[in-house]
Amino acid sequence: MYMFSWSPAFKAVLKKREYGPKYTQNNFITGVRAINEFCLKSSDLEQLRKIRRRSPHDDTEAFTVFLRSDVEAKSLEVWGSPEALARERKRRKEAEIEYRENLFRNQKLLKEYKDFLGDTKPRSSTAGMLLKGPGKVVMVAICINGLNFFFKLLAWVYTGSASMFSEAIHSLADTCNQALLALGISQSARTPDPSHPYGFTNMRYIASLISGVGIFMMGAGLSWYHGIIGLLHPQPMESLLWAYCILAGSLVSEGATLLVAINEIRRSSRAKGLSFYQYVRLSRDPSTNVVLLEDAAAVLGVTLAATCMGLTSLTGNPYYDSLGSLGVGTLLGAVSAFLIYTNTEALLGRSINPEQLQRLTELLESDPVVRAIHDVKATDMGLSKVRFKAEVDFDGRVVTRSYLEKQDIEQLLQEIQQVKTLEELEAFMLKHGENIIDTLGAEVDRLEKELKVPSNPDIL
Repeated sequence: MYMFSWSPAFKAVLKKREYGPKYTQNNFITGVRAINEFCLKSSDLEQLRKIRRRSPHDDTEAFTVFLRSDVEAKSLEVWGSPEALARERKRRKEAEIEYRENLFRNQKLLKEYKDFLGDTKPRSSTAGMLLKGPGKVVMVAICINGLNFFFKLLAWVYTGSASMFSEAIHSLADTCNQALLALGISQSARTPDPSHPYGFTNMRYIASLISGVGIFMMGAGLSWYHGIIGLLHPQPMESLLWAYCILAGSLVSEGATLLVAINEIRRSSRAKGLSFYQYVRLSRDPSTNVVLLEDAAAVLGVTLAATCMGLTSLTGNPYYDSLGSLGVGTLLGAVSAFLIYTNTEALLGRSINPEQLQRLTELLESDPVVRAIHDVKATDMGLSKVRFKAEVDFDGRVVTRSYLEKQDIEQLLQEIQQVKTLEELEAFMLKHGENIIDTLGAEVDRLEKELKVPSNPDIL
């Protein structure tokens, strides 16, 4: 008779840990956070246990942290109770808000003081932006269109021409819109703040969008209205000699502004590696685009107005002049529609060109630490600023090898040989697992720096 004995094989596994408040008490906290969050002084921290932590960055020294449980216990010792600590936090928060309000008020008073007595310091960056590049184009356009409006208005009062009235309104609309563009340029130079961490670069697109709406309502609307009134109630016109002279001067001045805008766009498009048409269509520089299109419309509008006024002068039929007013209004409507469309697209957040996106993707995929990338998005933030986002699948073996290359392998082998129990194994894995995660963070920082090389300086 045979007897068989069987004993089940047991697999040693770690007990599942419940991460409750007791576990989080062993978390580390920096000195700055301890002082700010628990209302302590630096002298209070000197009595606590100090732990040196290795930084994941090669160029940064190790830093000192504290156990969160020690910090919490010290805060209760200092303040007596959680309620007293909560009251102190509230008091400090109110004091911080009051400090910021006073700081803002003092800065405003200081600005008023400088405006009154004068400021001997160099011009600010905001003023500098209005004296070069797109700012210079806009300021030249404001001066020329302002003068054109004044002289065209005098010509309309003298002749009563509907086409001349449309041209005067056209120049007024251009002047107001370009003043709005100058405001947008100055606002876009503001430094980022906590409420606007990406800055105010989109103010140029907002100003250009409002400018497009203003051209449609003020320029096109009044021109159509005056042209329709002229068709319904035609009026004879006086001598057109002065009107022709003013239109000729306007044609020269508007053409000069148009050339300034064209040269600026050519220079900028070459710097970005785009054609002239692509640069305008993509609205890379909305302020210069508005000046370009407004002055192009102005040159065509002056030509159209002069032609219709000439036909009226030759035939004696005032309907030609009214048709000229309608033509100028239609031209302004087309310009405003283009500006509204392109700037709306820019504000909605469009992707960068496919070639640049492919270059960034290939740069990531060629890195050994990256196994694959998914869901790549690159949004044009305006003024050549790009927000890049990608989900990266890291190769854990490469990250671990990068960590091991910086370790003493013989010492690590000795640590492994000393592991005898499950608790010692858990402590060993937790220690090196955390260090590997730190190494992963350092790899992420390295990739971000490589994306921001001189060929891609504006990646956010």
